[in-house]
Amino acid sequence: MAYTLFVCEAQPIAVEGLHRVLDREEFVIIGHAPALSEALPAIASLRPDIVLIGQSNPPRPLLPQIPQLVAESAESRIILWVVESAEQETFRALHGGARAVIAKTVPVPLLLECLRIVASGQVWVEAAQGAAAGLNKPNAMFRITPREREIIQLICQGLKNREISDILGITPGTVKVHLMHIFEKTGTKDRFQLALKARQEFVAGGEVPPSDLQEIANSI
Repeated sequence: MAYTLFVCEAQPIAVEGLHRVLDREEFVIIGHAPALSEALPAIASLRPDIVLIGQSNPPRPLLPQIPQLVAESAESRIILWVVESAEQETFRALHGGARAVIAKTVPVPLLLECLRIVASGQVWVEAAQGAAAGLNKPNAMFRITPREREIIQLICQGLKNREISDILGITPGTVKVHLMHIFEKTGTKDRFQLALKARQEFVAGGEVPPSDLQEIANSI
């Protein structure tokens, strides 16, 4: 099966490099624009499976635009292709609706892995970022209880312990105990890591819509 790809990248040599790499794979570049403003009409018309947005600098200037971009290209999955990205910026990009943030310096096989995972509907997290967030540890999400799952989803909406306790009808202390168990089961150590893990594992199944995850970045 071939997947269509639209590239938003200002450097012609980078676009040419993508053509050379992807022409031998299952991805077909169906369009290219040097700037996001020029890319949006083409993305709306062509409806590619994946939109790869190149950045010459860390993605901070693009971060506020990601939710709108995701909304306007709902049928496409967004990947940011950056020179470098801090962990917090990666987190905000994912919570804005991007499906991956990948460095331009990664080896070609890793780029292809990222494209394939995103094309399949999943969220891709680079190994170094995943290790920092506990994502590469053995999967323990299947051991999460229904109550713990409710708490995870409320955390991903940016709610504090008191707000969660009010919604669920339990005490803040009980919420704190649940969180201790959740951190232990998932191999995470704080809300940041837990939300990032939930973003990767729950979004593909539709359990945590990307729009519900944006507030978490402001709560940690």
